[in-house]
Amino acid sequence: MALRVCRRFIRDSAVLSRRLVVSPRQEPAQLLLATGNSSCSCGRINSLTFIPACFITTDAFVSSLLKGNTAEADNSCFRLPSSVPSNSGEQMSLLTKHPDQPEDSKVLKVAIIGAPNAGKSTLSNQILGRKVFAVSKKVHTTRKRALGVLTEGDTQIILLDTPGLTTPSKVKRHQLEKSLLLDPWRSVTEADLMVVMVDVSDRWMSRQLDFEVLKCLARHPNIPAILVLNKVDQVKMKDKLLDVTAELTCGVVNGRKLRIRPVIKPPWAEKTPERDLEEPQDQDAADGDESVLTKEQLRTLMSQKGWSHFKDVFMLSSLDRADVETLKDYLMITAKSGAWQYHSEVLTDQRPEEMCINMIREKLLEHLPQEVPYAITQFIDFWDMDENGELNIMVKIYTKKETHMRMLIGTSGQMIARVAQETSEQLTSIFLRQVKLKLSVKMKK
Repeated sequence: MALRVCRRFIRDSAVLSRRLVVSPRQEPAQLLLATGNSSCSCGRINSLTFIPACFITTDAFVSSLLKGNTAEADNSCFRLPSSVPSNSGEQMSLLTKHPDQPEDSKVLKVAIIGAPNAGKSTLSNQILGRKVFAVSKKVHTTRKRALGVLTEGDTQIILLDTPGLTTPSKVKRHQLEKSLLLDPWRSVTEADLMVVMVDVSDRWMSRQLDFEVLKCLARHPNIPAILVLNKVDQVKMKDKLLDVTAELTCGVVNGRKLRIRPVIKPPWAEKTPERDLEEPQDQDAADGDESVLTKEQLRTLMSQKGWSHFKDVFMLSSLDRADVETLKDYLMITAKSGAWQYHSEVLTDQRPEEMCINMIREKLLEHLPQEVPYAITQFIDFWDMDENGELNIMVKIYTKKETHMRMLIGTSGQMIARVAQETSEQLTSIFLRQVKLKLSVKMKK
């Protein structure tokens, strides 16, 4: 059973094909190039197979993936993603509504984990087909676990979007919420599949898995995991992606050994950031069925750069719909027979007020410098629907420093008006109704 390396970067195919080798005792790996087309038809040019994917997997799985998409194209119809109720009561009623599952229902619960700012929420939004999770270029945008639900045909995919894995010392040093420390670990214990995301555009971190990610994988070795190399569009030399794959997988994918011919590396490639040898201090973060890692196990992990038990590897940009569609098809095929947990109209378990606060935070992180957004708190003062179905929201924003308040308000109130306008547009898209948002800024006493 051969491993397939499915690629979208056609111009670098010659370089990749010369450098990819497998162990002599294994069958030859096949180099496949993808066109990026979201359909699942295959073609051949110079004996190379073109499919819309960019991942390393087995021939058998590629065959099942293609068959599944062919059947879907023939028998299914497109359904727009659900909207989120703008009323907390309606949202709660929807969450507790009995699942309208078919007889042969399938389900898959997926925990998306990784270091801060790896693109987890962006990927979740793309899979769901609608933005429900806040995203920004700054770390710790996601403050606690949130759930997204994708229901298509007889299959329900439950996405657990988690904060970036961090350490107790960092949580204490930066006075972060406890949820940033605990939620990723708790989410993994619920999952049928782990999706480990790595930002390959970060030259320091793309050469080794984050130590917290490694600890999470080591504590839950029986939960299947796949590796997603994100932001590949920002990598200029695409052939380096195979080197990254080899290091982050220890040269093994789905039990099959890869061997890539070495190249001359730049000096920075040998440097690795220091790792913090510590375990979560709160035992609630640990899975009751898994023992806490010993000091000896932690020392062993510190010498590792990757994880040798990934089932498959995806190379994508979470902003590219064609790339994400391939991953979504993979999740659909991976789902197992089981009862749905939610009604098909459920999109997320977040309360509408919570989503509003998160979207405001996203805009504050996007437009305000450095640490300013992290020192700001928000409080919903008014939430009401008028007779025309328009949602009116008033939010008070509290700052600790007068300089922060001046920055937030901006010249002639332009900054706060911009945040309100952009947030209103996002909430209108989420709730599918007109939203008017008014923001006021006050000093926190």
